[in-house]
Amino acid sequence: MEKENQQKIAIVTGGGSGIGLAIAEKFTQNNIRTIIVGRDQKKLDSAKQRLGEFCETVSYDVNELAGIPKLINDLAGRFGKIDILVNNAGINLKKDFTAVTDDDFQKVILTNVTSVFVFSREVVKCMLEEKNGGVIINISSMAAQYGLPRVIGYSASKNAIDGMTRAMAVELSPKGIRVNAIAPGFNTTAMTAKAFSDDPERMNKAMARTPMGKFGEPADIGDAALFLVSDAARYITGVILPVDGGNSVGF
Repeated sequence: MEKENQQKIAIVTGGGSGIGLAIAEKFTQNNIRTIIVGRDQKKLDSAKQRLGEFCETVSYDVNELAGIPKLINDLAGRFGKIDILVNNAGINLKKDFTAVTDDDFQKVILTNVTSVFVFSREVVKCMLEEKNGGVIINISSMAAQYGLPRVIGYSASKNAIDGMTRAMAVELSPKGIRVNAIAPGFNTTAMTAKAFSDDPERMNKAMARTPMGKFGEPADIGDAALFLVSDAARYITGVILPVDGGNSVGF
């Protein structure tokens, strides 16, 4: 085990399940102490049992914006620093365009964009104070690579994530903080299963335009995240990395 002050400290929002859990698992397997943040304590406890001693859990709703500065300050004080932030928490809403209410739209933007901004801002403050650099990974989507019907709020939010990623990278990289995004293809997660469950035509279309001929696994995203936070990616910033089996270039 590394000395405590040398061990990297990561925060993964939405880390109790799906892609967030897969990322946290890759981190903990590689001696990165990983704080998983989520609303569902039962999921967090289950994840902690799976991930072991390098996993810490924090029950928190990322939509509670006012409390985020204190949360990050408390975590930075408790662990001495924050080296890595993965903004993974997100929600989707599948509805016909004209049926989406103002409230529907704002809820998606709040979780998928505004909370990402606030988490990032507060973590960056800590990183700059520590003067040891850092890495931020945002989770984008195929919804930002091309047009997807019936997910207007989600599409808007993930395009915002791509823009924020580039803007953050340009402003923060001179200060030693790298910022990248991962755009997962269609993965075997609960969110994807729900999206496809009542829409086999959509599922078949997604599969047909994926050149590798299969959906990805959450572990594929975990491997990409581990690479992006490693020294092997030390000269990579401002990139939106598709991990999609070629879906974003498929025909």
